[in-house]
Amino acid sequence: MLIYKAIVFLPLIGALIAGLFGRQIGAKASEYVTSGLMIVVALLSWVVFINVGLGQGEGHEVIKVSLLRWIQSGGIDVEWSLRIDTLTAVMLVVVNTVSTLVHIYSIGYMHHDPHRPRFFAYLSLFTFAMLMLVTSDNLLQMFFGWEGVGLASYLLIGFWFKKPAACAAAMKAFIVNRVGDFGFILGMAGIFVLFGSINFETIFAATQTYLPAEGAESTEAVINFLGMSLDKGHAITAVCLLLFMGAMGKSAQFLLHTWLPDAMEGPTPVSALIHAATMVTAGVFLVARMSPLFELSPDALTFVTLIGAITAFFAATVGLVQNDIKRVIAYSTCSQLGYMFVALGVGAYGAAVFHLFTHAFFKALLFLGAGSVIHAVDGEQDMRYMGGLRKHIPYTFWAMTIGTLALTGVGIPGTMIGFAGFFSKDVIIESAFASNSAVAGFAFTLLVVAALFTSFYSWRLAFMTFFGKPRASADVMHHVHESPMVMLLPLVVLAVGAIFAGVAFEGHFFGLEYAEFWKGALFTGAENEILNEFHHVPTWVKWSPFVAMITGFITAWFMYIKSPSTPKVLATQHRVLYEFLLNKWYFDELYDFLFVRSAKALGRFLWKRGDIGVIDAYGPNGVAAGVAELTQRAVRLQSGYLYHYAFAMLIGVAALVTWMMLGSSF
Repeated sequence: MLIYKAIVFLPLIGALIAGLFGRQIGAKASEYVTSGLMIVVALLSWVVFINVGLGQGEGHEVIKVSLLRWIQSGGIDVEWSLRIDTLTAVMLVVVNTVSTLVHIYSIGYMHHDPHRPRFFAYLSLFTFAMLMLVTSDNLLQMFFGWEGVGLASYLLIGFWFKKPAACAAAMKAFIVNRVGDFGFILGMAGIFVLFGSINFETIFAATQTYLPAEGAESTEAVINFLGMSLDKGHAITAVCLLLFMGAMGKSAQFLLHTWLPDAMEGPTPVSALIHAATMVTAGVFLVARMSPLFELSPDALTFVTLIGAITAFFAATVGLVQNDIKRVIAYSTCSQLGYMFVALGVGAYGAAVFHLFTHAFFKALLFLGAGSVIHAVDGEQDMRYMGGLRKHIPYTFWAMTIGTLALTGVGIPGTMIGFAGFFSKDVIIESAFASNSAVAGFAFTLLVVAALFTSFYSWRLAFMTFFGKPRASADVMHHVHESPMVMLLPLVVLAVGAIFAGVAFEGHFFGLEYAEFWKGALFTGAENEILNEFHHVPTWVKWSPFVAMITGFITAWFMYIKSPSTPKVLATQHRVLYEFLLNKWYFDELYDFLFVRSAKALGRFLWKRGDIGVIDAYGPNGVAAGVAELTQRAVRLQSGYLYHYAFAMLIGVAALVTWMMLGSSF
């Protein structure tokens, strides 16, 4: 059991050492301590994955490690325990592998920054919070990690706190996520109302007998949840939607997505950590973990499918025209998360986690590769000022090419030949078509179109960055240089994952070894036949992602290699559409008008009318001013002249005699 405790708490120890003693031990020691501990944690995570997931060790479905009795109040009895099953093991591998490589990469990328101990402390703290989330055994413990990830992301995105844009982005991420977290809290409260517990074992056991058999009339009493009278079926739907609201915030789904691109204001290693393996995957993990509950609500699953498909399409359209290399990859992340939620919505939970697994490798590879490009061109992030870099930074070029091949899903349908994204993304598209969801056709169409757009903007990025004539100044091109080995080594490891993670694990995540691999960690209801149905989709469905990928590649090649003047011509001819996409469908402007400005206006009104007009006038400030004024008047009576005091005494005696005389007459 010690191995599981070590995996969770070693990152916390590293964060405390670097955060509390970083100035004493120095930046180098902070880097080596945190990175060294993360290497140990990553290796242990793979051991757990082999033992628990691949069934070479304990062979138990669920391993629980009790730490302490956490909260016991009224009907709530919460123990702080580590829940280790296959889903946890997969997340441990994803989180700790990527985090370790980000730690190592950051040694080179951040070597000029004087605040490296603080940076590495934040990285390790972020990792610890995510580990607390994925090893949680109850919803409250998960929420603890959930909020810890939000706090750490705020610190990392705003790491360069003297940069106004970074501070604004950090606040935006924190506030938008609080909107989703409000839904999570209500959902957690609703689960307690329905099941009398927030422990996973109790909840999952209750879901098996919670609803009557198909066709039978419900005899369940009507309950009151959130002030609404609902039968238990509708109450479960309400709870699932509230939990999904939390997932939408963390995983940047449509309407709660606006924080994700702005998170690029943080250092590039932060972008890789947040976007590839940790924070944005928390929402996917939440829905996958609660699959026994979601399986009871087809309406909630339909909504998840709808939002996921819209997100995949929306983010892909915005990525078509972005010029910041990191923002293109950021919108790619948002789009791929949409794919994962479509898989969850159609009941293909294994496919969703499979894409989460493969996506971690190729998306971290792309982000760290982008950081290597930025490092080479003295901090430039605009692709319009790059070009022709492949000869100057060949290792970075090949690393990002591999990442692009994996992201676009290059592979041959019907074979085991392909990069990681080919196996995980194509199975989601096929599952969407095969599902009996009310929005299956709509979701399938949007995912195929998103695949075309993904191929276009990914190869657009590659062509604008590495091909053609250099568009940077001669001085910048003169100083272009390949990254040091400490930055290239993580790219090599991630490239291996981007190539082989799909073919190596396809059978386990969503193939013949599905049941043996997951061991019940993901629940599939009796009516959910997606595991069988996706095998029987028409041939044209299997080839549609391939055709979309080829079409996107050819279009990007024509527009940025064959005829480089075409993009400008199209942008001029379709100015309205171009501006619409460039400005991200104007969501930031809309939210600024609806929420930001109105909140500021309300704040100013309350400040002027409430604080100054009422509180300052009649509250503590007003009382204080009145006392001060009375004191000043009283001070004037203390003149120091004897005749003034005699005169005052005379007035007092006269007033006293007058009162006594008048009083006696009545």
